[in-house]
Amino acid sequence: MTYRDAIFSHRLSTGVLPLGAASAMLLAWPAQAHVKWFAPYIVGAAPQPVSATLSNTWFWLGIVLVLLFFLATRAVEETSGGEAILRGMDRLSDPLWSRLDDFVRVVIGAFFVAIFAVGGVYLTPDLKTPSEMVSWAQLLIAMLIFSRRTQPLAAAGIIGLWLLALRDYDIFHLLDYLALGVGVAAYLVLEASSKPEWRKHRFQALRWGVAIALMWSSLEKFAYPDWFYPLVLEKPFLTFGLPRDVFIPMAGVAEFTMGFGLLWTPLVRRLSAISLFVIFNAAVYPFGRVDLIGHALIMAVIVAIAADHTREVFFLPKLKKALIGVPVGLTVALTLFVASYWGLHAGFYGSQGTTAADVERITHTPDVEHPHDAQDSASQPE
Repeated sequence: MTYRDAIFSHRLSTGVLPLGAASAMLLAWPAQAHVKWFAPYIVGAAPQPVSATLSNTWFWLGIVLVLLFFLATRAVEETSGGEAILRGMDRLSDPLWSRLDDFVRVVIGAFFVAIFAVGGVYLTPDLKTPSEMVSWAQLLIAMLIFSRRTQPLAAAGIIGLWLLALRDYDIFHLLDYLALGVGVAAYLVLEASSKPEWRKHRFQALRWGVAIALMWSSLEKFAYPDWFYPLVLEKPFLTFGLPRDVFIPMAGVAEFTMGFGLLWTPLVRRLSAISLFVIFNAAVYPFGRVDLIGHALIMAVIVAIAADHTREVFFLPKLKKALIGVPVGLTVALTLFVASYWGLHAGFYGSQGTTAADVERITHTPDVEHPHDAQDSASQPE
């Protein structure tokens, strides 16, 4: 490494990287509160056309900021300074890394104990159920996690709960939680495996599950920005003084791209995980225990990703290691997810959607000082 390379690496690591990470965290903080847990929604309503997002200046500004952050991180990662940063992260996370499976299993078990104690939900706060048997099944899943012999049964139970929820909820709604559930179930099966060639992919399964879940849920900010208006009315500080229609698309970009970052190279994914961990923790105060319990699994996986010492890149390594791979990969991911989201919605509900009043579900008690009235929300200044 030349002197010039060392100076370049130092400037990037001390200037551009923190600035980019701070920008991403600032944009995404309130975006991590799942809107269906806190505000009225109609899943079958026609989404805003994709063209509205593609013509939005703030969407493209968010994309540019994130690309700068990713490219700067990749440039540093290719230098000896990047490896030094990774080794420093390794030293800090060594105690956790040596017991990472125990940590993940304990948190998964604690999550199911928590939703058993809350009662009346399938897997997340917005999936309500009057069935007591569902709650007892969640306690059983928690008990099955603490033996490798029974972990596959716990995995089957998680998938079973998602399938059971199909009795009461549309499949499009439940797609919000499919990737995370499959990722956690796959981890439990792989972690219990006696085959090393299978077991080594257990944390990768978790990463993919969380990354896909984040990228999928982020699309709500583009498809249904008006769903977020009640939250802005109740908690105006969430936008940091920005107009709501500036903040929401940029927050969506931040959430999607940090989820995307979890699938990239070691330094990108670990910095993305650290940023997401700070964001999710910051969201607990304004949104309370519902947010903490609902996001517990994601937060645990994010910690596991940040502590992961693995340097190997398993999927498309040549693309990910090339600088051009960042914009190419992000473009492909956005295209794939947007086409899937809008395409599946049209397939399930038709091109015009459904706006029947009886399909609206309200998953919390609105603030009496800021009632969730669609007309009032829509009339607020931009």
